[in-house]
Amino acid sequence: MIGAIIGDIIGSPYESDRTNIKTTDFPLFSDKSKFTDDTVMSIAVFDALDFCDGMDCLDDEDVVKFQVVDHMVEYAERYPYAGYGNQFHNWVVYDEDHKPYNSYGNGSAMRTSSIPYLVEDHTKCLELAKIVAETTHNHPEGIKGAQAITDMIWMARHGYDKATMKHEIETKYEYDLNFSLDEIRPYYSKDVTCQGSVPQAIVAYLESDSYEECVRKAVSIGGDSDTIACMAGGIAEATWGIPYEIVADGLSRLDNNLLSSVYIFIGKVYGTSTSNEVEELVENKKKS
Repeated sequence: MIGAIIGDIIGSPYESDRTNIKTTDFPLFSDKSKFTDDTVMSIAVFDALDFCDGMDCLDDEDVVKFQVVDHMVEYAERYPYAGYGNQFHNWVVYDEDHKPYNSYGNGSAMRTSSIPYLVEDHTKCLELAKIVAETTHNHPEGIKGAQAITDMIWMARHGYDKATMKHEIETKYEYDLNFSLDEIRPYYSKDVTCQGSVPQAIVAYLESDSYEECVRKAVSIGGDSDTIACMAGGIAEATWGIPYEIVADGLSRLDNNLLSSVYIFIGKVYGTSTSNEVEELVENKKKS
């Protein structure tokens, strides 16, 4: 999840057609780097699932959906200017019942990066991704995108090689991954659908050998840069980890409310000592 958050922040200055940058040569962070709805919803979903995990009810679909919806609405109301899509905004503000709206946008795929860290069983992990997606994005393509990104992170965490991962994604989800970023970079433009951005995020990972390289490549094709980098960064974290200087610079752009959840996640996944170390690095970065 940390890789997804930092990918979002790195990609945020470049996400519009006006600010897309078609190169890997750009500053990772600037005064325009900020968290967006991708970060807010990733943390909202983690908080909801962490609550369910603590109550030993991750297997209860109704409880999980209720908590995910409740947390996403609460976080969206707390951070109303994070850059939500129109459908999601209307779902939060105007739909009192908060029913799913048959979306296949990549909002379903950018928020699932914590799931493979909470659920070890592969089948249950993908089922949970489906449940989380269905709260809003109940279109088959929206569900597929969420599961594909979750699957990539799960496989990366469990040491699958890239060739196997590519084969699994192409076979299970019928995504065409037989293209290079260099081929699509000249003409690729903003596409917020799962089918038009999830494969691109996966290929950014497949073409890379480090977290930084992966995120740079994800941003470099243009389009919905923050979300593509968010999805790719979530996968990259599970394979290579993230250099501490990038972690500190990225997370220092979050407020204390978001950071408190991030530190809980780090403690659960990487241990209390790592969480404390990251917290110290972030606080020092904020002061500098």
